[in-house]
Amino acid sequence: MRTTYWTTTAIVVGECAVGGTMDLFRMPPFYPMLIDLGYPSYLATILGTAKLIAAVIVIAPGLPRLKEWAYAGVLINMIGAAASNAAAHRYSGMIAPLAFAALALASWAIRPRSRRLSG
Repeated sequence: MRTTYWTTTAIVVGECAVGGTMDLFRMPPFYPMLIDLGYPSYLATILGTAKLIAAVIVIAPGLPRLKEWAYAGVLINMIGAAASNAAAHRYSGMIAPLAFAALALASWAIRPRSRRLSG
Protein backbone atom coordinates (compact mmCIF):
# COMPACT_ATOMS: atom_id res chain seq x y z
CA MET A 1 0.00 0.00 0.00
CA ARG A 2 2.85 2.36 0.82
CA THR A 3 4.42 1.88 -2.62
CA THR A 4 1.06 2.51 -4.30
CA TYR A 5 0.59 5.69 -2.27
CA TRP A 6 4.02 7.08 -3.12
CA THR A 7 3.73 6.11 -6.78
CA THR A 8 0.36 7.81 -7.24
CA THR A 9 1.45 10.78 -5.16
CA ALA A 10 4.67 11.20 -7.19
CA ILE A 11 2.64 11.26 -10.40
CA VAL A 12 0.20 13.82 -8.99
CA VAL A 13 2.99 16.01 -7.61
CA GLY A 14 4.92 15.69 -10.87
CA GLU A 15 1.91 16.74 -12.91
CA CYS A 16 1.29 19.71 -10.62
CA ALA A 17 4.94 20.79 -10.70
CA VAL A 18 5.43 20.35 -14.45
CA GLY A 19 1.96 21.61 -15.39
CA GLY A 20 2.27 24.57 -13.04
CA THR A 21 5.65 25.53 -14.44
CA MET A 22 4.35 25.19 -18.00
CA ASP A 23 1.38 27.38 -17.10
CA LEU A 24 3.60 30.08 -15.58
CA PHE A 25 5.82 30.10 -18.66
CA ARG A 26 2.80 29.85 -20.96
CA MET A 27 4.15 26.81 -22.73
CA PRO A 28 2.36 24.42 -25.05
CA PRO A 29 0.29 22.34 -24.94
CA PHE A 30 -1.59 23.71 -21.91
CA TYR A 31 -1.44 27.45 -22.53
CA PRO A 32 -2.63 27.38 -26.15
CA MET A 33 -5.39 24.98 -25.10
CA LEU A 34 -6.44 27.33 -22.28
CA ILE A 35 -6.65 30.26 -24.71
CA ASP A 36 -8.39 28.16 -27.35
CA LEU A 37 -11.04 27.20 -24.79
CA GLY A 38 -11.76 30.91 -24.30
CA TYR A 39 -10.09 31.52 -20.94
CA PRO A 40 -8.15 34.76 -20.28
CA SER A 41 -4.36 34.51 -20.40
CA TYR A 42 -3.93 35.61 -16.78
CA LEU A 43 -5.63 32.39 -15.66
CA ALA A 44 -2.42 30.56 -16.57
CA THR A 45 -0.57 32.55 -13.88
CA ILE A 46 -3.24 31.79 -11.28
CA LEU A 47 -3.40 28.08 -12.13
CA GLY A 48 0.36 27.73 -12.41
CA THR A 49 0.94 29.28 -9.02
CA ALA A 50 -1.79 27.17 -7.41
CA LYS A 51 -0.43 23.95 -8.96
CA LEU A 52 3.10 24.64 -7.70
CA ILE A 53 1.81 25.38 -4.21
CA ALA A 54 -0.28 22.19 -4.28
CA ALA A 55 2.75 20.14 -5.35
CA VAL A 56 4.80 21.42 -2.40
CA ILE A 57 2.00 20.89 0.11
CA VAL A 58 1.08 17.38 -1.05
CA ILE A 59 4.69 16.15 -0.92
CA ALA A 60 5.70 17.94 2.31
CA PRO A 61 5.48 16.13 5.64
CA GLY A 62 2.77 17.28 8.02
CA LEU A 63 0.30 20.00 7.00
CA PRO A 64 -2.73 17.68 7.01
CA ARG A 65 -5.35 20.43 6.69
CA LEU A 66 -3.48 22.12 3.85
CA LYS A 67 -3.17 18.74 2.15
CA GLU A 68 -6.97 18.43 2.14
CA TRP A 69 -7.21 21.80 0.39
CA ALA A 70 -4.40 20.98 -2.03
CA TYR A 71 -6.02 17.71 -3.06
CA ALA A 72 -9.37 19.47 -3.44
CA GLY A 73 -7.73 22.09 -5.64
CA VAL A 74 -6.12 19.45 -7.85
CA LEU A 75 -9.47 17.68 -8.25
CA ILE A 76 -11.31 20.92 -9.03
CA ASN A 77 -8.65 21.84 -11.60
CA MET A 78 -8.75 18.45 -13.31
CA ILE A 79 -12.52 18.13 -13.30
CA GLY A 80 -12.74 21.71 -14.61
CA ALA A 81 -10.30 20.87 -17.41
CA ALA A 82 -12.32 17.81 -18.37
CA ALA A 83 -15.59 19.76 -18.25
CA SER A 84 -14.10 22.58 -20.36
CA ASN A 85 -13.03 20.08 -23.00
CA ALA A 86 -16.44 18.43 -22.92
CA ALA A 87 -18.17 21.81 -23.33
CA ALA A 88 -15.99 22.43 -26.40
CA HIS A 89 -16.85 18.94 -27.73
CA ARG A 90 -13.22 17.85 -27.39
CA TYR A 91 -13.96 14.58 -25.70
CA SER A 92 -10.47 13.15 -26.18
CA GLY A 93 -9.21 16.13 -24.16
CA MET A 94 -11.09 14.77 -21.16
CA ILE A 95 -9.00 11.62 -20.82
CA ALA A 96 -5.80 13.01 -19.25
CA PRO A 97 -7.49 15.35 -16.75
CA LEU A 98 -9.86 12.61 -15.60
CA ALA A 99 -6.95 10.18 -15.25
CA PHE A 100 -5.02 12.69 -13.13
CA ALA A 101 -8.16 13.37 -11.07
CA ALA A 102 -8.48 9.64 -10.42
CA LEU A 103 -4.82 9.43 -9.39
CA ALA A 104 -5.21 12.42 -7.07
CA LEU A 105 -8.29 10.85 -5.51
CA ALA A 106 -6.43 7.54 -5.08
CA SER A 107 -3.44 9.31 -3.49
CA TRP A 108 -5.77 11.12 -1.10
CA ALA A 109 -7.74 7.97 -0.22
CA ILE A 110 -4.74 5.75 0.56
CA ARG A 111 -2.48 8.32 2.21
CA PRO A 112 -0.87 7.15 5.46
CA ARG A 113 -2.38 8.06 8.81
CA SER A 114 0.47 10.51 9.41
CA ARG A 115 -0.73 12.57 6.41
CA ARG A 116 -4.39 12.71 7.49
CA LEU A 117 -6.37 15.01 9.72
CA SER A 118 -6.84 13.40 13.11
CA GLY A 119 -10.30 12.67 14.40
